[in-house]
Amino acid sequence: MSHFSIPSADVMKQLPTQFFATLVQNVNREIAAGHDVINLGQGNPDTPTPPHIVKALQESADNPLYHKYSPFRGYGFLKEAVAQRYQEDYGVTLDPETEVAILFGGKTGLVQLPQILLNPGDICLVPDPGYPDYWSGVALAKAEMSFLPLKEDNNFLPDYEAISEEARRRAKLMFLNYPNNPTSATAPLSFYEETVEFAQRNGIVVASDFAYGAIGFDGERPVSFLQAEGAKDVGIEFYTLSKTYNMAGWRVGFALGNAEIISMINLLQDHIYVSLFGGIQAAAATALTSSQDCVGELVARYESRRNAFFDALGQIGWMATRPSGSFFSWLPVPQGYTSATFADLLLREAKVAVAPGVGFGSGGEGYVRAGLLSSEARLTEAAERIGKLSLFG
Repeated sequence: MSHFSIPSADVMKQLPTQFFATLVQNVNREIAAGHDVINLGQGNPDTPTPPHIVKALQESADNPLYHKYSPFRGYGFLKEAVAQRYQEDYGVTLDPETEVAILFGGKTGLVQLPQILLNPGDICLVPDPGYPDYWSGVALAKAEMSFLPLKEDNNFLPDYEAISEEARRRAKLMFLNYPNNPTSATAPLSFYEETVEFAQRNGIVVASDFAYGAIGFDGERPVSFLQAEGAKDVGIEFYTLSKTYNMAGWRVGFALGNAEIISMINLLQDHIYVSLFGGIQAAAATALTSSQDCVGELVARYESRRNAFFDALGQIGWMATRPSGSFFSWLPVPQGYTSATFADLLLREAKVAVAPGVGFGSGGEGYVRAGLLSSEARLTEAAERIGKLSLFG
């Protein structure tokens, strides 16, 4: 029988390598060999969803209404719930019907948006280092990327003055992400005001990825892009329940802001999905509208872990800036190593997994990312294991 060949579409060949899949394989190989690996390499919340949210799903799963197809664009009660949360937390007013789209997790919206707004040859401005899924949507749109370097001496904020005239002219879309993955930096309101002005002057849509919006330290609540005057005129914000409520596996996210863009997202999703299971929408609304004490407790836990980890890093002489938000740490590698060779060394010799900075773009070279997603005891032990390698003076 002759071999039947099935070639893929060209666009499939342009997709970036799924960087984290390789990281997971390397960690699993060490675990399979019987080693106790402290895995700080991924961004998966390590504590369960709060019980009152789980209970809401259990109860709503019994409701026969939710056994039917959901409304295409989701239930109004869930859109109202996220609008209420934004009003309470950020003083931002959103029209639930026209300025809120429900997403199958934030990642879905991040990948859809370039396909909605970009034609082949258009440019998307992308942070470097940045979350790799920004690249995926641009590749699927057959558009091009121009990178915005995030440098420590500028607090990991992009410098709009440094963007070339050609990139400004051809760019139709820009991704921003604060609190930032991977650098853990946060952005002030003044930066977003500058962003709105830059976007208006150059006709560039802003997409603010606010996945870690609930996680700010030292008494500071992270600022939403939508708090800046005129933000809704030029862009949208992506919000997700994954990090705020430890609901990563539930896949509930939102696009919020500019009504024209929200309408386009809804239109594309009409062709791909019928909205989320109604029971999950009901539980998500419970998360957003009931007491937010669980969020405060979660942030306090991450802050306590941050303090324990950085105290332990200080003990071994590994000096780095303490995160001001997110649940990541962005740590400089010692001289003589690349981010990849250093990460390999830590996994091989200390059985500690971290993510090499280069996986987030060439601007991430020289750093590794470590998640605050283990207990204080395990984070401290990770630092002690690394200390035994005597890499820091």
